[in-house]
Amino acid sequence: MAKRSILAATPPPHGSTLPAARTLIERAYEQLRTDIIEGRLVPGEKLRVEHLKDHYAVSAGTLREAITRLASDALVVTEGQRGFRVAPIALQELEDITRLRVQIETNALRESIREGGNAWRSAVRAAYEALSGAEPIVSTRRREWEQLNLRFHETLIGGHASPWTLRVLRLLSRHSERYRSFAMRLPGSLREVHAEHTEIYDYAMAGQEARAALALEAHIRATPDLLITALREGRVTLPTADLNQTSEALLA
Repeated sequence: MAKRSILAATPPPHGSTLPAARTLIERAYEQLRTDIIEGRLVPGEKLRVEHLKDHYAVSAGTLREAITRLASDALVVTEGQRGFRVAPIALQELEDITRLRVQIETNALRESIREGGNAWRSAVRAAYEALSGAEPIVSTRRREWEQLNLRFHETLIGGHASPWTLRVLRLLSRHSERYRSFAMRLPGSLREVHAEHTEIYDYAMAGQEARAALALEAHIRATPDLLITALREGRVTLPTADLNQTSEALLA
């Protein structure tokens, strides 16, 4: 019997199935992430792969890859051999996230203002103008606004070359978005977000790093402070799934 060539058994490095599989994982990841952030998948809820794979129209393996990515983002927690759950949310976590964002992001902005040149200023201007076009925020364009808002904040600190600062802030931003999504549904939660962005932008462009940092801190704290006050006063409670609740009940 003729021996099979090892080359014949090796998939081609540019096989057509690899990009397709990667695209499916990315799509499932984004859809799951959005459902977690917007509360359709409740904090603490058990993620049943065999059910979710049909809802998101992907294989079980693809879905597990996407969920593993969400676990690395700390949006999903693993339960040993028992599967996955949506990461819980808590008042103490919100306070910690806010404190870290203020410390890291305001310092990065001050250094960015000192070090950023004309290319940075042009990038900030472009990001601000794009964000302004999506404000005030409306529910039908909220996802677009979130992307433009993230771009604006990341561009503001882009004059300070620190990849690790950006990585940490992206992780904190993902978790801030979960709380912001919940807080935006509270009565009286409307803010002049565009005015806040304009104040930060104007001070940054004028090179007034101290004033820009104070404006950014107030901006970062505004929604968390509103939500924290409502929680402490008992006017709202954070959503939490019953331990027996599964994604099947929510998405069926």
